[in-house]
Amino acid sequence: MEVTGIFSALIIGLIIGIVGRLVVPGRQNIPIWLTIVIGIVAALIGTAIAGALGVAATKGIDWLELVIQVVLAALGVALAAGLYAKRHPS
Repeated sequence: MEVTGIFSALIIGLIIGIVGRLVVPGRQNIPIWLTIVIGIVAALIGTAIAGALGVAATKGIDWLELVIQVVLAALGVALAAGLYAKRHPS
């Protein structure tokens, strides 16, 4: 992967993480860095799943791939918020 590819993955992961956090109802008491990491991981896994399903290579915007990534990010944020709350009670 080239430097531009890594930079693009980080930016897309950041956006996916934030959108995933917005999709989860309620307040999530997790740090922003954890949201970014979840977004990056969700973007990478979502791309792999979309590739396996054959929906990753389309002309234009890959809407199904983005939906998969956001759903994975939302699940990751919800899971992390639950685990983080248990370890760091307010």
